[in-house]
Amino acid sequence: MSFKALFSRSLGAAPGRLHFAAHSHHLWPDASFDGQVECWNDAATLADRKWDRIMGEVWPEAQRHVAAELGTAMADAIVFAPNTHDLLVRIASACPRQGARLRVLTSDGEFHSARRQFARWAEDGWLDLETVATDPADSFGERFLDRARAGEHDLIMVSQVLFGTGRIFDRVAELAALGATAGPWVVIDGYHAFMALDRPFGADSGRSAFFLGGGYKYAMAGEGCAFMHAPPGFGPRPPVTGWFAEFEDLSLPPGSVGYAPDAMRFMGATFDASGLYRFNAVQRMLAAQGLSTPDVSQHVAHLQQRMVDTLDGTAFASAELLNPPGDGDHARFLAFRSPHAQRWCDELKAIDCITDVRGDVIRLGFGIYQDEADVDRFAALAGRLSA
Repeated sequence: MSFKALFSRSLGAAPGRLHFAAHSHHLWPDASFDGQVECWNDAATLADRKWDRIMGEVWPEAQRHVAAELGTAMADAIVFAPNTHDLLVRIASACPRQGARLRVLTSDGEFHSARRQFARWAEDGWLDLETVATDPADSFGERFLDRARAGEHDLIMVSQVLFGTGRIFDRVAELAALGATAGPWVVIDGYHAFMALDRPFGADSGRSAFFLGGGYKYAMAGEGCAFMHAPPGFGPRPPVTGWFAEFEDLSLPPGSVGYAPDAMRFMGATFDASGLYRFNAVQRMLAAQGLSTPDVSQHVAHLQQRMVDTLDGTAFASAELLNPPGDGDHARFLAFRSPHAQRWCDELKAIDCITDVRGDVIRLGFGIYQDEADVDRFAALAGRLSA
């Protein structure tokens, strides 16, 4: 089945392009354009009063969509920010610590926003950093949980779907159960899980752990719509704070710094709301089409298996497929490890076929704007590559 009609603007803007990087920059559906226009029109029509609509209607709608996708039903635990790095800084600033330095446990497969920031803080002696190797993959979940259970860390962060390899950390519920208001704090980076896995978090995990994600990947909403699920009672007064987090508590003395009692306590300051408009518009589009996350995953799984089968006779056959398709949850991309990964990516880009590469891993991302003909076309282009 083809859903290309939902992406007529993006596909029509570059009709010769073959885009297999939905895990990197997901093409925007036409509904996102409608959301962008709605945002502009509200600014023009309402002017200063636009914030009444943004915070009174647009923001709560987006919260409800995120909570439903996560499976928590805790809309008031959702807060938005321009990017997840912004939210990570707020978490780290508020996290309780047992000593002078924050003790952090993470993996060696985290995205740059966490990897780089943790490494830099460690350079300055602001935190003690421990990383667990993601290889060998079969034992990673147990090894990570063993270290998390040791009680030696203040902040524990891991990706549910590893962005480099597409492998899944499937012990989220067990890890989340370790979270406590006094520490440790557990943070799940769910950027590659949100709207790729069905209800990737759940109410039980939502009571004791944080979850980070956003609209840039499989939510198909573009930049500026990152979000955090903040469990109730964790960090009631974050030190890194913006004026949107203000709460007029009449019991406070004049001049005191107040906070909202819900996830708004982690808010920053003035922001571009267009990402929220786009996100809501895409969510409405999916509902109108009767497309749930499992439906999209089923479409993608079919294309992924077809891709694996058709690449057998190409240079990709010499690569190691790090996350082969199978039963159960799967990333929205295939990750092939090869010493030729960068060259393949460059050669494909030269003929307007877009993939992306991380070190020696070339990743092929899938979405509902692709169909079997696109897979077959990619395989034909891959047949020109040399191993």
